[in-house]
Amino acid sequence: MPRTRNRLINAARRSMLQRAELHRRLDVAKEALKPKALYARGKYNVDAKVDEAAHVVRRQFRENRLPIALAAVAGLAWIFREPIKEHAPRLAQKVQDLADAAMAKFQSATGEGPADDEDLTEDRNEAAE
Repeated sequence: MPRTRNRLINAARRSMLQRAELHRRLDVAKEALKPKALYARGKYNVDAKVDEAAHVVRRQFRENRLPIALAAVAGLAWIFREPIKEHAPRLAQKVQDLADAAMAKFQSATGEGPADDEDLTEDRNEAAE
């Protein structure tokens, strides 16, 4: 009979330990599922992802500066596409007028410029002279 009694006492102790472990796990689960804990966990995960993305962007910029700079310039051009469409023809006309004026100045300084039908290559006999 003492053996049976010891078995029952041991079984009762084991069941109390298991019950206590289950209560502890249940309390942990309750705390984890509270809205404040869920919010904190979500905020931590978002912050971790943002930090990781920022680190990746920084590393990519260090390794590939030219493509990223070109993409930035293209992005700015896209943002300013309407003003560019409006002002580009006038700017192109001004540049063309400036180039024509410079060409006319150089031609007037050296006399008459070469005619379109004039051959600018040297004669075969000129090189020998």
